[in-house]
Amino acid sequence: MADIDRHTGAVIDNFSSALQSVELIFSTRLGEVVLARDFGAGLVELLGRALTPKLIAAFQTLMVVGIDLWEPRFRVRRVSVDGSVDEIRLGRAGFRIEVDWRPRGHLGDFRVEGVRAFGVNFGNGQARVLA
Repeated sequence: MADIDRHTGAVIDNFSSALQSVELIFSTRLGEVVLARDFGAGLVELLGRALTPKLIAAFQTLMVVGIDLWEPRFRVRRVSVDGSVDEIRLGRAGFRIEVDWRPRGHLGDFRVEGVRAFGVNFGNGQARVLA
């Protein structure tokens, strides 16, 4: 399956399409999409708060739930904090997400074809997914 990059208009592969989907899910505020008020992950609402262990756990949980609800090509195995102690203290922590890759999950075929990992950073109220 091929898709279109939402920023450049270039053709992208299935995995890049799934990453783009995750970026959109994580960047969308709940209630922002008029005909799908429950779309999103609720992560943008948490940005700007002091990073505490509870907030990090909330981020991890919302990432898993957002992917589980809206991106069937991924099944999350693990979400971990990515960054040094100083970066976390300054609120610049990123996340590393390990997933089962199910390239035909959106078609109802949930066979796993491998394990993949990608990073997620937040800035300017938006999520950025790094392959």
